[in-house]
Formats: sequence, structure tokens, C-alpha cells
Amino acid sequence: MSQDIINDYAILEKRQISEKVFLMRIRAPYVVEHRKPGQFVLISLDKDYGERIPLTIADVNPQDGSITLIFQSVGYTTGLLAQKNVGDKLAAVLGPLGQPTKIERVGHVVCVGGGIGTATMHPIAEAFKKAGNRVTCILGARSRELLLFEEEIRSFADDVIICTDDGSAGRKAVVTVPLKELCEQPAPPNLVVAIGPPIMMKFCVETVRPFKDVSVIVSLNTIMIDGTGMCGGCRVNIGGETKFVCVDGPEFDGLKVDFDGMMKRLQAYKPQERRMMEGHVCHLTQA
Repeated sequence: MSQDIINDYAILEKRQISEKVFLMRIRAPYVVEHRKPGQFVLISLDKDYGERIPLTIADVNPQDGSITLIFQSVGYTTGLLAQKNVGDKLAAVLGPLGQPTKIERVGHVVCVGGGIGTATMHPIAEAFKKAGNRVTCILGARSRELLLFEEEIRSFADDVIICTDDGSAGRKAVVTVPLKELCEQPAPPNLVVAIGPPIMMKFCVETVRPFKDVSVIVSLNTIMIDGTGMCGGCRVNIGGETKFVCVDGPEFDGLKVDFDGMMKRLQAYKPQERRMMEGHVCHLTQA
């Protein structure tokens, strides 16, 4: 990597994938140099105020020192991020954070990506393939237009199964249908990696649970503030123990995750988020 590239967090590329989903390439060479599959960054739009949001690193480009981030404009801060354009700069890109995926040769790995979770799954699946595994990828989306990284994943995966809600691409099915079929084969997969909306990951785990020889890993995306575990905002129940997604995760044994508890916590700040979206101004900024 060129030593002339600096960490100025400039937006090098912006692409709108759908009405709410965006792809951005951000210049962050330190992250590029040190990141491993499965890790994420916390980004900040304002150095003085504002929320830090966690985004998984979907790809990197060592030539220009950029990371690729894919996000959905669903809240106040992601809405502001969606308004940024090429040439604009972010206040900070903190990372890489979290524990990297444990990549090893296990045999047959099935990687399931739902929605923008496919962006997170992409580098993980590629790393498992490079480690000598057979890799099957199941990609799920509402429609063909919302499929992510299909061409990139087809370039290395042994098998790719597409599922869409409306049947506009691949099978008209949810991702758990082909996942169950694979687990029911005489030689089931050794490992399943499921990444996507919490409800999708929950049902992937329940699909795998009856098959005792199949392990399942999930990547959690919870509310985060400092990225160090000190605030406790990202705490989850894993096998009866409290863990922090930002430092202990983001990946955990799916069979041990309390998904119901996690999803309740994800809803905790929805009223405040709605007020922000409606134009509420924080009184702290009025001092």
C-alpha cells in the first residue's frame, strides 16, 4: 500500500443500490492494512456530536486504501450518511473492531446472507474458500434488485443458491428452505455461517439445531456506542452469560444466542429514534 495515502476518511465512491440501501467506499488505509474477515468499524459523521454507528467491512482495496461499507438508511444517522457525496469526509472511522472470524479448514461451509448481511458474509465466505473449504452460499433478498455481491460471490463459491421473496431471481423461498435441504443430505455441511436480520438468523439457527453434527455461527449487529465494551449497550446473552458484541463478537455460536432478548433490546430506542427523524433537537446542544 502506498505510504502517500492518508486516513482522511474521504468518500471515494457512492452508489445507491435501492431506495434505502447504499454502498460507499471510504479512504481508511489503516483499517485496510489491519482488518480481517468478520471485523467492523464505528463511523462518526460529526467530531463533536452525534451517534457512532457500527458497519461491517464488506471489502477492501489496498491500491487506494479504501474500505467498502454497505448500509441501509433506516435511522437518523444513517439518513444523514445517505446524504453525503463523493468528496465529503467523515469525522472518524474507528477500527478494525471486534474479533475476526476463525477461519480454518473444516470441510463444507454453508454461508447464508440475508439482505445487506450478504455484504458482511462476502469476505468471510471468500476466506473460508481460500482456506481450502467447499463453500456453498445462499443469498436471500426481497427481489432481484436487492441482491448484493452476487457476481463477486459466484467468482469463488462452489455453489450459489439465490432466494427471493417475490421469485424475481432464483427460488421463491426463504433462505431456510435450501439450508434445511443441505442439512438433510447424507453428507451435511460441517459449518453454517448465517448473517442478516436477527429474525432470519434466529430461524437459520433453529433450522440447524436438530442436526447435531452441524455447527452454526451468527454475526450480531447490536446497538453500540463506544466500541470498547464499557457502555454495555451491545450486551447479549450467550449461553446464559453476558457478552459484549463489540469486543467479544460480533460472531457467536448461534445455538447459544438469546435472540428474543437481543431483539427486544434493539427496539429499546425506537421512540427516541422516531423523534429524531421528526425533527426533535437534543436539548444538550442548546447549552
